[in-house]
Amino acid sequence: MTDLLRSILERTTYRKIDVDLLLDHERPSWVRFDPELGYVPADIVMRDGIDHCWNAYTHESSGQRKMLHYADQPCRINTYGDSFTQCQQVSDGETWQEVLAAHLREPIRNFGSGGYGVYQAYRRARRIEDTDCAAEYIILNLFVDDHIRSLDAARWIRTAWNERERPAEQAYPLHGLPWAHLRFDLARGEWVEKSSLCQDENDLRALCDKEKFATTFKDDTIVRLFLLENGGETDVSEFEALAEALGITVDLRNPAGRAQEAAKLHRHYGFKSTEFLFQERILPWLAQTGKKLLILLTYCQGTLTQFLRGEGRYDQDILDFLQSKNLLLVDMAEKHREEYSTFRGDVDQYISNHYVQAAGAAVFGHYTPKGNHFFAFATKNDLRKQLTPPPPAYRD
Repeated sequence: MTDLLRSILERTTYRKIDVDLLLDHERPSWVRFDPELGYVPADIVMRDGIDHCWNAYTHESSGQRKMLHYADQPCRINTYGDSFTQCQQVSDGETWQEVLAAHLREPIRNFGSGGYGVYQAYRRARRIEDTDCAAEYIILNLFVDDHIRSLDAARWIRTAWNERERPAEQAYPLHGLPWAHLRFDLARGEWVEKSSLCQDENDLRALCDKEKFATTFKDDTIVRLFLLENGGETDVSEFEALAEALGITVDLRNPAGRAQEAAKLHRHYGFKSTEFLFQERILPWLAQTGKKLLILLTYCQGTLTQFLRGEGRYDQDILDFLQSKNLLLVDMAEKHREEYSTFRGDVDQYISNHYVQAAGAAVFGHYTPKGNHFFAFATKNDLRKQLTPPPPAYRD
């Protein structure tokens, strides 16, 4: 094991103080352990909002975030995805789902969970849609990083490396726990769905040991690919075979550009996993159940800033794929560009109107209440045109 790899794994080993908090149901925690999904959201009040305010995260017994508008009415819309679906960094009533529900005059359930990838959101949807909370209309929110999250055995390794320091005596809100994930099996020449490395709480506690953690993840394909992205060294033959199998052109032999090429492979590996999910899992499931899908494409400050400055878009390949399937989608990058064209300030000023800086459990900043209001009304027309019969606010 190289020094850099050992450093990465030592710095990201789960801490006992954090795991103890997460597993102690007598104390509030941002999430709770789940052997399939890694974790699910839990009730907490966290100081992570605008003006350094405290936000309330409350959830119904069936798992969705607390419903305020028309909660006593039948619900036909369920939303799934990551923190931009959960609406991290705002309180319960400030989510885009609640803004939409108030306007459309019908309830919308929020099953988002901060940190989830496309695959984890799909797995949660399959779980929920087999319960009394099943809905006819499914909204799936895809954030730019969600595609590569589907590949992570434990996303924490990527997000906690070089993250802000965590005080030794203070518990930190964990995320990125081991979960069910996707990988392309070179020997079999096909995609495989892999179970979580932690099937119970004891498995998770065992990963608080640095040697156990290092042994578990040192040979992991995504961890080694992440190592290359950070300037480390490892055998690249597996990655060259993977790139060839997936039709991705990269040059990992040139040390000068290896980190950038590894990042390119990682990004497109994630996109390919999303293509597999839609073609082989999501679309067949929707066809079988008769559910209708609306896709939302969501962006953080950095990615959106680059787009508004004309520097291209990170997810062009996945956008092309979704459009080739004639799927109904709302591209928030374009929605923001339309609004920005009417704005007199610069890009940074525009972005600051909609986003709050990362705090609490957030790895990056999310929409403010004002940003969620914009998101809701940018989505409104595509959603209401899909609904049959129309929502109460639009019935003749």
